Amino acid sequence: MKAESGPAKGTLPHLEPAPPASRADQPPTGWRLWLAAMRPRTLTIAVAPVLAGAGWAWAEFHAIRPLPLLVALLAALLIQAGTNLWNDLGDYLRGGDQPMRQGPPRVTALGWASPQRVRFAALACFALAALAGLYLGWLGGWPIIALGAASLLAGWAYSGGPRPIAYTALGEIFVIAFFGLGAVAGTVWLMADALSVRTLLVGVAIGLPAAGVLMANNYRDMEHDRLVGRRTLAIRLGLDGSKLAYAAFVLLPFPLLLIPVMPLGAWGILLAAPWAVRLLLAFAATPRGPAFNALLAGTARYQLVLAALLAAGVVW
Repeated sequence: MKAESGPAKGTLPHLEPAPPASRADQPPTGWRLWLAAMRPRTLTIAVAPVLAGAGWAWAEFHAIRPLPLLVALLAALLIQAGTNLWNDLGDYLRGGDQPMRQGPPRVTALGWASPQRVRFAALACFALAALAGLYLGWLGGWPIIALGAASLLAGWAYSGGPRPIAYTALGEIFVIAFFGLGAVAGTVWLMADALSVRTLLVGVAIGLPAAGVLMANNYRDMEHDRLVGRRTLAIRLGLDGSKLAYAAFVLLPFPLLLIPVMPLGAWGILLAAPWAVRLLLAFAATPRGPAFNALLAGTARYQLVLAALLAAGVVW
């Protein structure tokens, strides 16, 4: 179906835009297609808080449960993959994937997969995560059931519903809440049936670099996002404010994890300090555009390294 005229100024088209054929000439196929759709460079933000939570549960409560840990990791990956797929579809249907977008390829907008297939894949990820959540809820009780249900709902609401989180300035708060605080606390609860104030501090600290990943993404796409009606935190803060916010997301884990009430092993995270400095310099010096994709991936890896150093340090 074709619209007879373009949308009025300031509004978004409700029709599905045609994919740019020049970028869809040789799409990946099979598992490579779906791996690309799930955005593997950002899947680590689901792994890092579970890793940190497992290490912290052992350090503070001397508790570890291997099978629940593996299932929790699988559920986290499925929710993140489902969220990415739903975002791929949601942006396409809202006209959010325009030609000037600078990010990695989106399979729906490029015509590599039909909206129906992407929707099915996203819902399949969420359904499998829900099945894993039933097992985890049976072990961890109502706190895990509530956290799992909230995570699934948030994964849908990030790009779905009348006012998607991705189109507002709340995205970074969403990331800290679910890919930091909730995931770390949920993992510790599953391992030890206990929580502490220090656990919550670890959750916030691990979630901050994940918010940095989103900030890098939205800083790169500011002009494009304005055109499609987004009002992300990067747009609200502007260029200089976004740089300061990114610096906070990258650097604040250090004071949070090195306060006196933390175990001495947490000081191992200082090994990641040079990486943090390189990220800040790159954020300030790299022109916004496709070159920013490497910085986005580097920020995700930095979060994973930070979580691994913390877990290794406090367990050792």
